[in-house]
Amino acid sequence: MGLFKMAALVALSSISSSVFAAVFTFTAIPDENESQLRTRFEKVAVYLEKELGVEVKYVPVKSYSAAVTAFRNNQVQLAWFGGLSGVQARRLVPGSEAIAQGNEDQFFQSYFIANNSAQIIPSDNFPNLNGVTFTFGSKGSTSGRLMPEFFIERNLGKKAKDVFKRIGFSGDHSRTIAQVESGAYQVGALNYKVWETAVENGTVDVNKVKVIWQSPTYPDYQWTVREGVDSAFGDGFKERLTQALLGMDDPELLASFPRKSFVPADNLDYEPIENVAKAIGLID
Repeated sequence: MGLFKMAALVALSSISSSVFAAVFTFTAIPDENESQLRTRFEKVAVYLEKELGVEVKYVPVKSYSAAVTAFRNNQVQLAWFGGLSGVQARRLVPGSEAIAQGNEDQFFQSYFIANNSAQIIPSDNFPNLNGVTFTFGSKGSTSGRLMPEFFIERNLGKKAKDVFKRIGFSGDHSRTIAQVESGAYQVGALNYKVWETAVENGTVDVNKVKVIWQSPTYPDYQWTVREGVDSAFGDGFKERLTQALLGMDDPELLASFPRKSFVPADNLDYEPIENVAKAIGLID
């Protein structure tokens, strides 16, 4: 064998090895209990690996900002973001795209919940929250911070810091429920899906805490893919990934989100979230 042919084979072998060694990684914002997230997304990894024909790995993170950072640094190429974290990530990595969302994510809501000791009567009208103690979820949460803060300011006519006696950030929706149920905070705001799942599973005592207000709807969670995946994983990879996410129909997997199905999404769907974040000063 000539030296040229041998060199070509070595080069080809090296290229092939690097292609097959590539691992497609993804993460998700830590909006619930970590063990529940790991169970859900490791199943998603198995599903995507089968559909895409590449090794797929779920990478857990400790905070919303860590999910955005991992995406920015190309430590992950796909993320299950909330509305705000998705906007932040796509601003940091131009060319990245929202490609799929849960059917319910087109019409998402925040629930405001209160400990019974607060003596706030549930109503369609926004409650008088002046002087109560209040907990948001994560500082980067759409349903647990961004939209609740917007609704507070719009309805009460002043900044949240001027409304409440004390403000906290629980870190995730499950902890918001726990903190309000225990009385650590009188009122809190959270993702309506997490509340409804907790009620269904019996993990919240509805004799101690109740929903006092339901927000108007807004766009929220979505799958966002990083720019450049076709270069890294082959032509047409983004389209195959999109179709795999939209085709996720295993009832057990969907129930773990919980979502009925996934539908197409694009960046324009989240302009309202970006506008709200600008209006209340969370992004420039």
